Amino acid sequence: MDFFATYGVMLVITAAVVGFFMAWGIGANDVANAMGTSVGSKALTIKQAIVIAMIFEFAGAYLAGGEVTSTIRKGIIDSAMFVNNADLLVIGMISALLSAAIWLAVASYLGWPVSTTHSIVGAIVGFAAFGVGMDAVNWGKVGGIVLSWIVTPALSGILAYVIFMSAQRLIFNTKNPLENAKKYVPFYMFLAGFIMSLITIQKGLKHVIKSSDFAISTFETYLYAVLVGLLVALVGKYFISKIKMDPKADKKMHFNNVEKIFSVLMVITACCMAFAHGSNDVANAIGPLAAVVSIVANDGEIAAKSTLAWWILPLGGFGIVAGLALFGHRVIKTIGTGITHLTPSRGFAAELAAATTVIIASGTGLPISTTQTLVGAVLGVGLARGIAALNMGVVRNIVVSWVITLPIGAGLAIICFVILKAIFGIA
Repeated sequence: MDFFATYGVMLVITAAVVGFFMAWGIGANDVANAMGTSVGSKALTIKQAIVIAMIFEFAGAYLAGGEVTSTIRKGIIDSAMFVNNADLLVIGMISALLSAAIWLAVASYLGWPVSTTHSIVGAIVGFAAFGVGMDAVNWGKVGGIVLSWIVTPALSGILAYVIFMSAQRLIFNTKNPLENAKKYVPFYMFLAGFIMSLITIQKGLKHVIKSSDFAISTFETYLYAVLVGLLVALVGKYFISKIKMDPKADKKMHFNNVEKIFSVLMVITACCMAFAHGSNDVANAIGPLAAVVSIVANDGEIAAKSTLAWWILPLGGFGIVAGLALFGHRVIKTIGTGITHLTPSRGFAAELAAATTVIIASGTGLPISTTQTLVGAVLGVGLARGIAALNMGVVRNIVVSWVITLPIGAGLAIICFVILKAIFGIA
């Protein structure tokens, strides 16, 4: 095609810049999923959280982000509709990246935790429906995403409520909280080790495992997760048993010591969630970018899968880190302190519930937003203390931001699509 011969280099450079901007938006907004509760519960300072997240998010994105990515994320549009219009697909993907990045930057500035996945999906739906036709969109997939607005926060909220209330009844609301912590916390440690192992393997290392000689079955995955859970529980039990407390100390002192134990657990879960998030959600930025690079390199031929050029994963990783460092503190503050008051035990309940929901969703194929999952979990922990424990103004803003993400992404993508078509002279 003459179009790709003429504009190929310019298209790739434009897509790379916009892809970096999108990754920046992911870092600025979505990373609060992993770190917001740790900061809100004071298990970590905001500076510590940002440094830890930068390390694990980049490691996840670069080491386990995948060598091959789907040309069109989540099967939202039918690539067959673009076989004779590859130029429209390339312009559309750049438009989708740019519009999603703009929305994420605005939402991050306002401190709204929105879904990066839903942002890019809304943008892709917008340009496809406008540029090719309504038939180009898989509306069944879009309906599943809308349904997930209700299902995933509700599920994670219920799980967080159950985990938190169990800790209250077994440990905090007893005559001797520290002794009961020594008895029951190893069980929570086993759960954390088990779920975080599954998260790391299934969501974090899946690309590495699939593309190597170390492919493991589902049974082996769960076996390794159980073994890691047992190891974490045994190590934890040993260190907890070393904690000595004056029998005459008041209950507040006992509570503080128990919360310190949960603080350690929170840091571990936050690191695993950051690694899994970096490896999984970097595709929201590099998927469309890889599609553009692949189509340009193949002179307009559209492949179902795109092999990543060597520079794409580092670009995504650095973009995530840059966004987190510059703007991440705003959304971290909303998640950590805006919704409800968090302690390490409450934050741990929320993180474990969110991680469990991600695993359940992965197994059932339910489309999921990690943002909505964690916010739902924090709401569940807050509700355990009564509706008055929630800042309903913040909750209302968050829910509104979720609902408008898809249409705003679509609207911005249409505007960007029209402008880019004019710039590149496409009729």
